[in-house]
Amino acid sequence: MSVLQAFFKLVRLPNLLFIALTQMLFRFFILRFAFNNTLSGNENIRLSTPLFYLLVFASVCIAAAGYIINDYFDVNIDLVNKPSRLVIDRYIKRRWAIVLHIIFSFSGFIISCYIGYRLGNIYIPAVNLLVIIGLWLYSTTFKKKLLIGNVLISLFTAWVILILTVSEFRFGITTHDVYWQRLLKLSFIYAGFAFIISLVREVIKDMEDMRGDVKYGCTTMPIVWGLQVSKVFAAVWIVVITACIAAMQFYVLQLGWWFSAVYSLLTIIIPLLWVLRKLYVAHSQQDFHNLSTAVKLIMLTGILSMVFF
Repeated sequence: MSVLQAFFKLVRLPNLLFIALTQMLFRFFILRFAFNNTLSGNENIRLSTPLFYLLVFASVCIAAAGYIINDYFDVNIDLVNKPSRLVIDRYIKRRWAIVLHIIFSFSGFIISCYIGYRLGNIYIPAVNLLVIIGLWLYSTTFKKKLLIGNVLISLFTAWVILILTVSEFRFGITTHDVYWQRLLKLSFIYAGFAFIISLVREVIKDMEDMRGDVKYGCTTMPIVWGLQVSKVFAAVWIVVITACIAAMQFYVLQLGWWFSAVYSLLTIIIPLLWVLRKLYVAHSQQDFHNLSTAVKLIMLTGILSMVFF
């Protein structure tokens, strides 16, 4: 493996592309729908096209920094859980990993400050700074703790969507503004989906990584509560999100969005039920790895549903 390939593996290039795709879909479909704009007009959207792509770049930088610092502190655990995927110390030296983390974090924050200055919105750099600090604390402390690490990483997943909503905040705005109500509803629907599906995936990943986590004193859910309780926890959230998505389809059908409803049924609801069934019988590390991959694909299909707006 070349150093460049190792670098792309370290920063999780497919995940970074997914973050960029999510934000682009949200801008070009959800924001324009919320503001009731045509494809050729965006006079009501505060985040101009250049600023939007800068925000995407900032988000990607912050996420990359998070992946780097996570792997930096997980070298010993990954030697047990994922020896074939180890990058730090094998291809990239630890000191260079720290340098890369600092560069990406600083770049993401400085770009956020510039965007916040241009829009007169202090919340953009403030939120992104909290995410940078949170990702550090997650990697150093909370990842090994019961549930809090899972909740944190799920919140960071939702942040990918919510930071765009934050960028559209107007000081003096009222809750009676129709466009703002519409944007908040859609934002929390997709952010909530991202949060719950990420929480499920994180718990499944903890089941997959139990061997290495036990060896290095982690107190993740499967270690503290056991495998069966962790399965029930994940299953409950799968049922909740499946029920919510199914209920939303009745509203969607009233709008005549038949294709959207069929898409959700085939690519989200049925796969979630499949994961639920497979989770019940899963027992090996490979079983949980396959389920984790399936949940990630469901997250992708869920985000792609933005095109129907």
